[in-house]
Amino acid sequence: MKLLISALAAMSIATAQVATAVAAERTVSIVLVHGAFVDGSGWKDTYDILSKAGYEVLVVQQPTISLRDDVAETERVIAKARHPVILVGHSYGGMVITEAGDNPKVRSLVYLAAYAPEAGESVATLSEAPVPPGEHKGPLVTEGNYLFVERDKFPTSFAAGVDQATTRFMAAAQLPFGLQAVQTKVERVAWKTKPTYYMVTMEDHIIPPSLLRTMAKRSGAKVAEIKSSHAVMLSHPREVAAFIRSADTSATD
Repeated sequence: MKLLISALAAMSIATAQVATAVAAERTVSIVLVHGAFVDGSGWKDTYDILSKAGYEVLVVQQPTISLRDDVAETERVIAKARHPVILVGHSYGGMVITEAGDNPKVRSLVYLAAYAPEAGESVATLSEAPVPPGEHKGPLVTEGNYLFVERDKFPTSFAAGVDQATTRFMAAAQLPFGLQAVQTKVERVAWKTKPTYYMVTMEDHIIPPSLLRTMAKRSGAKVAEIKSSHAVMLSHPREVAAFIRSADTSATD
C-alpha cells in the first residue's frame, strides 16, 4: 500500500510539473479591464478558462471614478505582466484600454461591447449619438457625482441571459460610475497603432449595437458579432475567451 501511495504521489507531482511546463509556454500575458457599475469579479469564468490554457491573466480593479486614475491603475498592472500584453476592455473599460494600450508593452487590444473612442471623445460625447428604432441605451440615473443603472432594470438591461440571482446581486452591489470618468476626453488612441479586435453584442441594451459597429469599423478591428446582452463575459465566457485568444498571434494550437 505504501508503494502504491508513493507511486500515486509521484504521478501527481509529475502531472503538476507537466501542467506547469505547458503554462510556461505561453509567451503573452492577458490583462482584463472591467467596465462601469461592476468590478473585476465578472471576469472569473473567463479568467479560469484562459489560465487553464496556460496564460498569465491579470485583472485590473480600477475604481471607475476618474479616467486618468483608471488608466494609471491599468498601466500599473501592465507593468507587472511577465510577457507582452493582450489588453482587454469591456464597456467603459474600452475607454481605459484606448489610452493605456499606448504602452509599448501592449501587443494588441480586444474590445468587448466596449467604447473605442477617437481622440477628443468621451463616454458622454459618444452617448449623444441618436439611438435607432429597436435599440436601447442604458437606463441610467444620476446620484450626486455618480451614475448608476436603475436597480430594477439592471438584470434585463445589463446582463440578460445571466442567472437572475447573480444579476440582482450585481444591481445591488453596483460601483458608482464617476461623472469625471464619463466626461473626460481621450487623448491617446492606441487602436490607431495596435492590432485591434472587437466583439459586438447584438442584443446590448446599454450601448446601442449600431454605435458598437460604428466604433468597431472605424478602428479597423477584426470584428465578431454575438447574440448577447452587454455582460457578454458572464453569459458567454467560452466565446469571449476564444475571441481573446484569437488576438494571440503566437498561439500554435
